[in-house]
Amino acid sequence: MPRIRHLIVIAACAAVPAGCGDDSSDSADRAPAEATDASQPAADEAQPAARRRGPLVKLRDSQFGPVIFNGRDQAAYFFTRDKGGKSRCYGECAVAWPPFYARGKPRAGRGVKRSLLGTVARRDGRRMVTYAGQPLYFYEHDPKGQVLCNDIAEFGGTWFAVTPSGKAPA
Repeated sequence: MPRIRHLIVIAACAAVPAGCGDDSSDSADRAPAEATDASQPAADEAQPAARRRGPLVKLRDSQFGPVIFNGRDQAAYFFTRDKGGKSRCYGECAVAWPPFYARGKPRAGRGVKRSLLGTVARRDGRRMVTYAGQPLYFYEHDPKGQVLCNDIAEFGGTWFAVTPSGKAPA
């Protein structure tokens, strides 16, 4: 029976149209890194207020209880194949499950444990958000505010939404 539920969820994920986007100020969550940033002041002009703010990590209710989302209401997932805090999702895996990138230090929203937030470098040097030591990802077809692909086996591991404790939903 659980296998049938997984197939139904996978089919539902595939049926959701791709390209969910938004113009919120947290575009650093999934935006490509830039080699230089002309909007940043020169070192001698730098002021504390000019620092780049990191992505927002917040809690939102779902059918699995409260889980982690980014500032644009995209559900965050962890991958059981990732070990030792390092990402093992590259290539086609990273297309289907884009990393939760961070430019700057991630910001904890209400209910998110600041002490569990961090970042880890990917092979290309870009930083991605971690929670409880686990790299975080999105599912490319999840609509805003929804968790459609919890407990899905794909790319050699299982994907789970992230609870406030950093574990999979019960």
